[in-house]
Amino acid sequence: MKASVKWLDNMTFVGESGSGHAVIMDAAPEAGGHNLGVRPMEMLLIGTGGCSAIDVMLILKKSRQDVTDCRVELDAERAETDPKVFTKIRMHFVVSGRGLSENHVRRAVDLSAEKYCSASIMLGQVAEVTHSYEIIAV
Repeated sequence: MKASVKWLDNMTFVGESGSGHAVIMDAAPEAGGHNLGVRPMEMLLIGTGGCSAIDVMLILKKSRQDVTDCRVELDAERAETDPKVFTKIRMHFVVSGRGLSENHVRRAVDLSAEKYCSASIMLGQVAEVTHSYEIIAV
């Protein structure tokens, strides 16, 4: 896997993935940024949610669950002093669908958390990562 990050101006950077996708990152105004993009630590949190959500959806699709929507609400706490690493990350999955099996949803979230999601498992080495879910019948 490869990526690059290029400085644009002030505290604004463009990150480009090896697959050719780009994203703007910027610092907070109090750090000299202009609030033109996501903060790098926000991107790390978003990426973790995306990694786990992909796992959950792949598992649910293989289980032939009729999912109509899936989102992950993330809430993180960081250390007070530098380096301000994540200390707690809460991941709450909201899965909507028709006739969803709670056992399948729980299993998908658990498998992502314990076996498949590289990002959350890696961050779990430094932070307390918890997973929860709710099912919305449509």
